[in-house]
Amino acid sequence: MRTLADHVAIVTGAGSGIGRAVATRLAREGAAVVVNDLSGDAAQATVAVLPGMRVRAVQGDVADADDVERLFASCEREFGDCSLLVNNAGIVHQAPFENLSVTDWDRMIAVHLRGTFLCTRRAIPAMLRAGDGVIVNIASQLGQIGGIELCHYSAAKAGIIGLTKSLAREMSKRGVRVNAVAPGPINTELVKRLSPEWRAAKAGELPLGHFGEPEDVADTVAFLASPQARLYVGQTLGPNSGDVML
Repeated sequence: MRTLADHVAIVTGAGSGIGRAVATRLAREGAAVVVNDLSGDAAQATVAVLPGMRVRAVQGDVADADDVERLFASCEREFGDCSLLVNNAGIVHQAPFENLSVTDWDRMIAVHLRGTFLCTRRAIPAMLRAGDGVIVNIASQLGQIGGIELCHYSAAKAGIIGLTKSLAREMSKRGVRVNAVAPGPINTELVKRLSPEWRAAKAGELPLGHFGEPEDVADTVAFLASPQARLYVGQTLGPNSGDVML
């Protein structure tokens, strides 16, 4: 089993927030990391905070099959086959169900679920040839419990959890470990833009009494990618301050 330093990683949606924290953690552990984001400038900004490390920025939309092919081809030219895929790219949009448009629904499913499918489909052949690989899918606790005015987001994340379990059953005996991480409230830039009143009320509901940080999620991903997680397959780990207990 590879150590983190032995991996060639692709982290999608790594231009900010959780994705940036994951890419940073993996790079500092010695992994070669391809930083993907829909925004090329954001991807480059992540690379800029990791001077001297084996990192490369590749702009692209994970919902676009051609962009995904370009992402993996860039990784293979620069570092070799991807051995660690972190499917993190995502968007957030809030609306009551009766106000959701088909466009809202389709884009949410495309980025989260189609993107995870396309990237995983592209990564799997090389992992199977090597008999070794790790896939970590970033879901959400809302994929487990649902969220008000977030039906499309919750459905997409629940789909990722289901995909994770099915892939784990199919791939584990062939050397590829697949798991998911379902964060709870995390201090990302998106959450920080919410009202202080909402943040205080939500924190008060949590058994720990405070939100997590992107680095807490990165720690969970690093664990799942490490040899210490060799018995973890098809699991959904929840760094969520106790908000969801399963």
